[in-house]
Amino acid sequence: MIPRRELLFQLLEVMRLEDLLGRPAFNGHDQREATDIIDVAYSLAEREFLSCAALLDREEPRIEDGRVVMPEATSQALRAYGEASFGALAFSEQQGGLGLPFVLAQGCSAVFASANVSLLSYAMLTQGAARLIAEFGTEPQRRRYLVPMLAGQWFGTMCLSESHAGSSLADLRTAAQPRADGRYSIKGEKMWISGGEHELTENIVHLVLARIPGGPPGVKGVSLFIVPRRLVGSSGEITDDNGVGLIGLNHKMGWRGHVNTALSFGATGECIGELVGLEHHGLPYMFQMMNEARIAVGLCAASIACAGYRYSLDYARERRQGRAVGDRDPLAPQIPIILHADVRRMLIAQKALAEGALSLTLYCARLVDDIATATSDESRERLQLLLDLLTPIAKSWPAEFALEANKLAMQVLGGAGYTRDHPVERWYRDNRLNLIHEGTHGIHALDLLGRKVARQGGRALRVFAAKVEATVKQGLELGELEGECRALASGMRGLAMTTRRLVSSIDAGDPERGLANATLYLDAFGHIAVAWRWLAQACVARRVLLADRSAGEAERAYYEGKIATCRYFFRYELPTIAPKLTLLARLDDLTLRFRDEAF
Repeated sequence: MIPRRELLFQLLEVMRLEDLLGRPAFNGHDQREATDIIDVAYSLAEREFLSCAALLDREEPRIEDGRVVMPEATSQALRAYGEASFGALAFSEQQGGLGLPFVLAQGCSAVFASANVSLLSYAMLTQGAARLIAEFGTEPQRRRYLVPMLAGQWFGTMCLSESHAGSSLADLRTAAQPRADGRYSIKGEKMWISGGEHELTENIVHLVLARIPGGPPGVKGVSLFIVPRRLVGSSGEITDDNGVGLIGLNHKMGWRGHVNTALSFGATGECIGELVGLEHHGLPYMFQMMNEARIAVGLCAASIACAGYRYSLDYARERRQGRAVGDRDPLAPQIPIILHADVRRMLIAQKALAEGALSLTLYCARLVDDIATATSDESRERLQLLLDLLTPIAKSWPAEFALEANKLAMQVLGGAGYTRDHPVERWYRDNRLNLIHEGTHGIHALDLLGRKVARQGGRALRVFAAKVEATVKQGLELGELEGECRALASGMRGLAMTTRRLVSSIDAGDPERGLANATLYLDAFGHIAVAWRWLAQACVARRVLLADRSAGEAERAYYEGKIATCRYFFRYELPTIAPKLTLLARLDDLTLRFRDEAF
């Protein structure tokens, strides 16, 4: 699991949670309450989530007599999570929540994800669905659905994909026929629905994208519907089944404790849905849940990498093998493998990737709170642009590079890392799915380069550059970080120049060539963003070391470790963007010119 000290550093010192709690929107809550909540999260995660992680991975969901069966530990853990109100943390008190910051809720989610990501995903989806209903639903819809969802009595899903369409939402076929009572008859099939069918809760609230006849083609003709597994009366009571059928289960290489389904709507009886918001506006509504889920996926990836790092670190301290280089005495005692140079390399690389990814995703969560509490429209718009820009990076960079960290964790354990005697092989399998969850690496690369960086004439990139510049200025003022500051400033200039070159090509009518290497662009941008977050962490650590000379040895070692890991990232990781930026600036189109027959 993520060490408590690390999470408190990120939330209290880097994200400045106390300053956030001082805002009127969070009136009545303080830092002591927040740390108490974090402590409860650790206790619950260890007792209920971590204890059954291997069991849920081993005993996957199965169908018996038409129903999905899972180990009893699944419902027990999720019931405890709901009773502790973790699903309601970041919702306002008017919505039935606790009115706490989103970044605190995400920090707690990181704890649960590092313990058992399969279980947490039920809660993450439910919270995202509830937030969408809270934002775009009618008052009767909010009244009927929010309270049981936030209490964990009902779960939620998002139903987008169809087997013939995949990520191409313009090709959706699920239909919504208007009824005389103002509701809609839903008919179609959905694929890859996480949490789509189970007996864990009284009801499942599906959010379904479908087409109303006569709407425009493509994504502009998609509407959004609340489609409960069991119908809900006007007072919130559950009535009849709602024609949602289970076609089958998908068995994935990771997240095995989380049921994934193919569902039918309207095949086993009439399926009734309630329109959310306006007709043909479903995709913009759904994007709120999708973007929240994207940050959550990145957070899960970072959390799993942190778990792998800590486990392999403990293993390296205990496992004895070999002797120091130059010691040729076969009778000399073996040494802990942490003393071997290559093991140390793998450990610090994990720390750099995992804690860098964690800091980036928590920063995005902090932006959600900053947007919600902004005191002016101009400030809110600027922050939203920054969050929109960082969202594809916060989802994809951790998914890609946290997986690399988990690979190194397995390598530290050697042959034992590939066995089920240790959890590192499970974490690797779990993390591999995050490159697909909520959009592939390539899709987010196209979104970043093709849409986000060019929006409003590149304003979002300028907002990001200003944030980077402010952190560089802080680092220069603190001293001892001058090399890192210069390297980040140089990398930011290179990214800006390459971006202008690519956007100009796209605007000039050559989008295929300009976007041909979008994934390289995302990776390079991600390295800049994570280097920025590492410099921010190092600045905090440097400031503490300068201010508190009386800090104990363990505390000084912790902060010095932050600065050393920052230096590692800048020496070993950040320089890898140079060849990427060079290739991008040349508008290399080898992949486009590669003949089909040559494959």
